[in-house]
Amino acid sequence: MLILVCVFLGLAFSGCWILDVKDFVTPEGPPKDEEITKAYYLTELRKSTAADVLPLIYMPDYSLLSQSTKVLAAQGEKKKGYKLWFAIVSFDENDLLAKRKYLMIADEKPKVFLTQPWAGLRFDCRLVLEGEVLEEPYADENAHRIAMLKFARQAAHDDIAEVKADNKAFEVSGAMINQSIESVLTVLNESPALAAKLSDEKGLDFEHLSFDKGKIQMTNDERTMTIKLRTGSFTGKWNKVDKIDYPTELEEDM
Repeated sequence: MLILVCVFLGLAFSGCWILDVKDFVTPEGPPKDEEITKAYYLTELRKSTAADVLPLIYMPDYSLLSQSTKVLAAQGEKKKGYKLWFAIVSFDENDLLAKRKYLMIADEKPKVFLTQPWAGLRFDCRLVLEGEVLEEPYADENAHRIAMLKFARQAAHDDIAEVKADNKAFEVSGAMINQSIESVLTVLNESPALAAKLSDEKGLDFEHLSFDKGKIQMTNDERTMTIKLRTGSFTGKWNKVDKIDYPTELEEDM
């Protein structure tokens, strides 16, 4: 044990890895990740109303609420600003039911050891498909997958734009998400056949300008699409299942 401690401290304070040991031994404090992710998992597309989502998404002690006629959003930070997150739900203008939902968590100092880069970002979203991605013919399935990814990028941009004037943190977070998806699209523009890997359980690997590395998975059925994206040290948690102490969503009746 003493040898391991010495090795760890040597790495921690050597030129090859600089960190503050207190970041690992100091509790993060509330809210827990289960609370941050709750709105994303419990919001049911084409079922949940704004009244359903509001008590899930807004934590008065830990987050700031922003809203427009189309969007409910909550944003918060912890660890002296090194960790920030948001949850956003967008509603259909006609039936007023949820049609898109997003979760983003960025952490500059996660509790992981011997990992480079240290910082990381996770982004999850689920969207009801509409417009061209449903109606337009495509040359092949890979072209369709790329079109769906572009649809998700634009949808996220538009929904974040609804609230970014109220809270500049949404603009910063939106830029990180856009950069990540653009990194994926750069890979797919060079090799469209790689789009077939988007639906694989292992995801598609890509290089990221800020976080060095990333992984993305995109799945869909006839009416919805889901994106799971991780960058930096969060790629090491690719197979980790979120700890959820509440019922997960059921959308089979959509």
